[in-house]
Amino acid sequence: MDTVRIDKYVWAIRCFKTRSEATEACKGNKVQINGAPVKPSKEVRIGDIIAVRKGIIQYTYKVLQLTENRMGAQLVPDFAENLTPQSELDKAHAPRETFFVKRDRGTGRPTKKERRELDALWSEFED
Repeated sequence: MDTVRIDKYVWAIRCFKTRSEATEACKGNKVQINGAPVKPSKEVRIGDIIAVRKGIIQYTYKVLQLTENRMGAQLVPDFAENLTPQSELDKAHAPRETFFVKRDRGTGRPTKKERRELDALWSEFED
C-alpha cells in the first residue's frame, strides 16, 4: 500500500469519530496536506504533513505509516507523529471570560419585570 485516502487516514488515526465526519471536514477545507486544502479522495503518502482544524485548534501530524483500518489510541503514535505545538493545545484551556459578558442591572434592555413596570407607568400617563 503506497497511498491511502485522506478521509480514511484521519479517521483511522482517530482525528474524527466517524468517517463521514472526516469526509465533511475535508469538504469544508478543515484538512490540509503539506499546506494545501484537500478533497476527501486525496491520497496520503508517508512523510506528508497533515493539518486538521477542529474548532479553534489546528492539530498537525506527520505520516509515519499508512493504514485504512481504525486502531486503538495506543497504536496511533506508530502511524502518525503529533507535531502540534503546545501553544495550539493551550487554546483549549484558554480563559473563557471573553465569551460571556456580564450585564449590570439597569443597563441595556430592560428585564421582563422592568418592562412591565414601564408599561404600567406609561398607561397611567395615557389615561
